[in-house]
Amino acid sequence: MNENKKYRTANSGNGQKGKENGKGSLLTTRQGHPVTDNQNIRTVGNRGPATMENYHFIEKISHFDRERVPERVVHARGAGAHGVFQAYGMVGNDPIEKYTRAKVFKKGKETPTFVRFSTVGHGTHSPETLRDPRGFAVKFYTEDGNWDLVGNNLKIFFIRDAMKFPDLIHSQKPDPVTNIQSAERIFDFFSGTPEATHMITFLYSPWGIPANYRQMQGSGVNTYKWVNADGEAVLVKYHWEPMKQGIRNLTQKEAQEIQGKNFNHATQDLYEAIERGDFPEWELNVQIMSDDDHPELDFDPLDDTKLWPKEQFPWYPVGKMTLNRNPVDYFNEVELSAFGTGVLVDGLDFSDDKMLQGRTFSYSDTQRYRVGANYLQLPINAPKTHVATNQRGGQMAFNTDFAEGQNIHVNYEPSILGGLEESPKPGKDYMPRYEANLVRQAIERANPFKQAGETYRNFEDWERDELINNLGNDLAKCDPRIQEKMLSHFTQADEDYGRRVKESIERATKELMKMKHEKIAGTDGPSGNITGEEGVEQAQSESHSAKPY
Repeated sequence: MNENKKYRTANSGNGQKGKENGKGSLLTTRQGHPVTDNQNIRTVGNRGPATMENYHFIEKISHFDRERVPERVVHARGAGAHGVFQAYGMVGNDPIEKYTRAKVFKKGKETPTFVRFSTVGHGTHSPETLRDPRGFAVKFYTEDGNWDLVGNNLKIFFIRDAMKFPDLIHSQKPDPVTNIQSAERIFDFFSGTPEATHMITFLYSPWGIPANYRQMQGSGVNTYKWVNADGEAVLVKYHWEPMKQGIRNLTQKEAQEIQGKNFNHATQDLYEAIERGDFPEWELNVQIMSDDDHPELDFDPLDDTKLWPKEQFPWYPVGKMTLNRNPVDYFNEVELSAFGTGVLVDGLDFSDDKMLQGRTFSYSDTQRYRVGANYLQLPINAPKTHVATNQRGGQMAFNTDFAEGQNIHVNYEPSILGGLEESPKPGKDYMPRYEANLVRQAIERANPFKQAGETYRNFEDWERDELINNLGNDLAKCDPRIQEKMLSHFTQADEDYGRRVKESIERATKELMKMKHEKIAGTDGPSGNITGEEGVEQAQSESHSAKPY
């Protein structure tokens, strides 16, 4: 960064009040008490001991002890920015109102947004070069309240049923005994999850390591519904497409080289681009399908492991988002930002997507656990429109959302004593009809391998080469039974795919055996980091001894 850069200064209500009363930027406690000595605790003599009445110190250090909230189980590492969404008001040649009455999509409408990008599986301070899906969560502060579009950079997912989500994440996380991530654990889960083959094909290709946050696609992944004023509904999929900045991905070798120089590169790239006025832009596209089970397709349209073919269901651009302002406080804006798939506004609705149904409880419940029952009172999460509820109390309840003229003694509904009243309906309800048995069953058209094969064949040669090499290196470290199951999945997707992964496993296995042999013989191992052991050995052999002091 430029060492001579000018730092921004705060321009808040509190700062202005300080200027008016002549105190300017003088340091105070959280109680507003002036701090006249911020260098020394209060002691008996200048050597101590300290006394119990060190109020300023106790407040300062106890706040410091609580500066972190529980880390997200997934999407822990993130970066964010503010922006604006501009609606086109059209779907192809049709006005948007044909499909949805959501005001956020009306022609010319501008809506403030906040976006949080993230890596999914790793911790808060993990490198941004690791192979991992990227989160792409957008909060729209609409006139009808907040709408959260929570998704990833890739357009599909590993599983189609929320029951399997904790198991998926457990397999991706470090071993509970060694605390080290294990390829064998990862593929042990995938070997029994054939529907994951499509997502694995993307993840182990260069698409698994985006170059940065600005130059990646985004997707809602789940299937949602749009509802118009007549109560008619269609299924929709959302896609964010980078505009002027394009799409860029990294190979494993390139990512490792970058990681050695900067493990915050994607956060820095986003921040500095916005600071210099190079505002990233994405166009929001939708795919639309009638709301039925589409028996003519060889997959279920609600299956999150599948793409809707573009040639059958074209992309329609419906608006543009520009990120134009960086946060002024990372913790308050990025870390405390809270998203949920259930946060929809009128004109948007849930589909029967089983993953969406499960996420809708889980996401908001996560925020209540992490940040507290009143997380929606925080400025980054609060709607920028009228709010009036009968919800009271809970930790850190710092605002009571009374309506104008409300009887403040009434915190329930219904009431004839001046309490809150229900809002009028803005349009007809959409009322789908269900007639089926209540069951625990997988979807009928599972078809786990066809689209994985199509994706493999659609890759460029260098992307296929990278995919094969990455899979071979990881699978070589796995139990032969896991290798056999995964090779069956890849072969069913595409015969060439399975054959090349098998050859890659054999090559990597030979290198592993050679490495072990040379380690016993006392010679250097081969080039290419097939196992993490190389880094462990390098730290031992290339480090420098030091004398104790």
